Amino acid sequence: MHKIITITLNPALDKSTKVDQVLPEKKLRCEEPVFEPGGGGINVSRAIKKLGGESCAWFLSGGPTGDMLSKLLEAEGITTWTVRTKNWSRENLMVMETTTGNQYRFGMPGPETYEDEWMQCLQKLKHLPQGEVPQFVVASGSLPPGVPNDFCLRLAEIAHEKDFRLIIDTSGEALVKAAGEGVYLLKPNLGELAALAGKDQISALEQEEIAMQVINEGKSKVLVVSLGPRGAMLASKEGISYMVPPTVPLKSAVGAGDSMVAGIVMSLLKGCPLDEVVRYGVAAGTAATMTPGSELCRKEDTEEIYKWLQEHK
Repeated sequence: MHKIITITLNPALDKSTKVDQVLPEKKLRCEEPVFEPGGGGINVSRAIKKLGGESCAWFLSGGPTGDMLSKLLEAEGITTWTVRTKNWSRENLMVMETTTGNQYRFGMPGPETYEDEWMQCLQKLKHLPQGEVPQFVVASGSLPPGVPNDFCLRLAEIAHEKDFRLIIDTSGEALVKAAGEGVYLLKPNLGELAALAGKDQISALEQEEIAMQVINEGKSKVLVVSLGPRGAMLASKEGISYMVPPTVPLKSAVGAGDSMVAGIVMSLLKGCPLDEVVRYGVAAGTAATMTPGSELCRKEDTEEIYKWLQEHK
C-alpha cells in the first residue's frame, strides 16, 4: 500500500536542449536532447523521491511517449500505475539559448482523452480495498481535452467517502469546481485565489481576507497561497501566517510549485504542525529554483533552507 498517490491526467515527456542562438528561418544545431518525465503529479512524485519519500504515480499513458514516461520513472525508482490511452501522451520542448541564458518553453496541448480512460482513475480509487486506501492523494496539473472540469470535484467526493486527504494543485474552472467538501488542501497562486472568490483580481491588501473567506465557506480546510519568491501564505481555521524564504541564487523557476507540494505532503505524512508543513514546502519550492532547467528540488538544499526558515520564524 502507498500512503501517497499522485494523479496526472495530462503528463508530458519533457525534452530539453541547448542552442547558441534562436533565430528565425535558420537550421539550428542543437545539443543532445535530455528527456524527463513531466506533468504536475508526476513531478510531485519525482520530488517526493528526491526528498526521501515514496509514492505511486498514476497517469494516463499513450503511444511511444507514454512508454518512455514509464521507463524514465522506473529508472528513477518510482512506482507507477497507468491507464493506456488511444492517443499519444504529449511532448514538450524547452530550448536554452547559451549566448543569453534565455529559456524558450514550448508547451504542447494534451491529447483528446476519452471517458472510458479518465474514468478508470476514479473507479480504481473508488473501489480500493480499505487496506489499500492512501492517506493522501495529490491531483496536480492541467486537464487534457475530453476530461470534464468537474474531475477534481469527483475526486473530492471519493475522498469524502473513502476518508483520505485530497490535495489539489490545478487552475481555471477545474480548481473552482473542485473547491468544497472533501478537499483538504488547495495550493492556488494569487490569481487562482481571486478566481476561488469569484473575482477577476485581488490586491495584496485583500489577500488575507479573501483567503479566510475561502476557508470559512468550506472550500478547503487548508489554503497554501503561492507567492513566488516571497514564499507562501498559509490560511486555515487557526488564521493566517507567512513563510518567507531567504534570497537564493535563481537558476530556474520550473518545477518549484511541484516541489513545494511534495514538501508539503511529505511533512503532512509525518504529522507535522501546519506551520512546519508549509515551511518545508516553501523550502523545497525555493530549492527547486536553485537548480538549472527543469530539475526539481535537491534534498540537501531543501534541508538547509528549512533550517534557515525554522531559525527565522
